[in-house]
Amino acid sequence: MADEVVLLDFCASMFAMRARVALAEKGVKYENREEDLRNKSSLLLQMNPVHKMIPVLIHNGKPICESLIIVQYVDEVWRDKAPLLPSDPYQRARSRFWADFIDKKLYVASRKIWGTKGEEQEAGKKEFIEALKQLEGELGDRPYFEGESFGFLDIALIPFYSWFYAYETFGNFSTEAECPKLIEWAKRCMQRESVSKSLADPKKVYESLVNWV
Repeated sequence: MADEVVLLDFCASMFAMRARVALAEKGVKYENREEDLRNKSSLLLQMNPVHKMIPVLIHNGKPICESLIIVQYVDEVWRDKAPLLPSDPYQRARSRFWADFIDKKLYVASRKIWGTKGEEQEAGKKEFIEALKQLEGELGDRPYFEGESFGFLDIALIPFYSWFYAYETFGNFSTEAECPKLIEWAKRCMQRESVSKSLADPKKVYESLVNWV
C-alpha cells in the first residue's frame, strides 16, 4: 500500500519551502494543499490545533508539525535516498544548533526589516546582517553547510534566499555586498531542481508582504 502524503502549504512561506525541498530531495510524491492564512481550513486547525500554522505534513493520516521537525521526519522515514542529516552525532548536533540559530536570530531580525520602520527597522537590519555573517563564517569554504553534500542546514537556510529581494527592498541594502560567499552558496543551491522548483518567486514574496502589511 502506497504512502498517503499531504502537505498543508503556503507558497511564500519559508517554513513550507523547507518541507517542499526535503520532500523533493527524497523524491516523495505528495498532494499539496495551499492554505489561506487569513481563513484557515478546518483540516489545518484539526491537524495543528496547538499552533494552527503551516506547514503540516500529513503522512498516512498522522500530522507532523513545525518545519525543521518535518525535515528530520522526512529524512528518517525515507532513508533510502539523499541523507539530509549527518551520520556523525556531533555533526548532527551542530546542524541542529545552527538551524535553531536561523529560527531564533535570523528570522526574528528579518521580521523587523519588513514589519517595522525607523530605529527598530535599522536595528533589525543590523541584527539580520550580523546573523548572516555568522552563518557565512560557519559555511567557510565548503560548497554546502554539510560539507560536500547538500543537507539539513542548507534546507533550513535556503528558503530565506527567496525573501532577500523583499528584505533588501524594504530595508534598502544589498545582501550580496554584505555576504558575497553566502550568495555564492545560495546560487549553488538554486542549481538543484529540488530547490529551484520548491522556492517561491522573490517578486511574489515581496508582493505578498506588501499586501500583508
